Amino acid sequence: MLTQGTGSRIKGGVLISRLNMLRQHGGQVVVDAVLRRLPAEDQALLRKMLLPVGWYPLELNLRLDAAIAGVMSPEDKDRAFLEMGRASAHEALHGPQQVFVKAGEPHFLLSQAPKIYRFYYAVGSRTYEQTGPYAAVLRTFGAENVTEPDCLTIIGWHERAIELCGGRAVHVTHPMCRARGAPHCEYHCTWG
Repeated sequence: MLTQGTGSRIKGGVLISRLNMLRQHGGQVVVDAVLRRLPAEDQALLRKMLLPVGWYPLELNLRLDAAIAGVMSPEDKDRAFLEMGRASAHEALHGPQQVFVKAGEPHFLLSQAPKIYRFYYAVGSRTYEQTGPYAAVLRTFGAENVTEPDCLTIIGWHERAIELCGGRAVHVTHPMCRARGAPHCEYHCTWG
């Protein structure tokens, strides 16, 4: 576990939510199938008790996500990453982050994006801009190790979060991505 230093880090709660999702989709057999795809040191770390508020290497999360997609949805890995994000939001917003969910108020949750970002990432920041009664733009600046799969998990997270706040017909697009050369990542959220 990383507790200090300058490497990219992510909270253990993300790793825990991924493992819980696997258990829900097939039990320990599926968890073991995913872990076998990872280096021995990753397997050892993920088999230990993870601390939800502990900091872990972001690269570990990226490798875990890739292994999950390879096992759960080898034909449509994009869908797998979206589902990982959705599962993470569902778990977090029914647990320690439920204070961000207000029925009928997706904007309240989205306005908390800068705080919520800190629950997951040690580096960078996220901003919120309301662009209409049922629309907002989130922007992420200064994040390290930006990958398109990680951005897909962010899309899935926000889709599910908005739904949990009562949003319907939720749609999140990602027109600007640092992984594709943009200066920052941008997520356009709409709902009815």
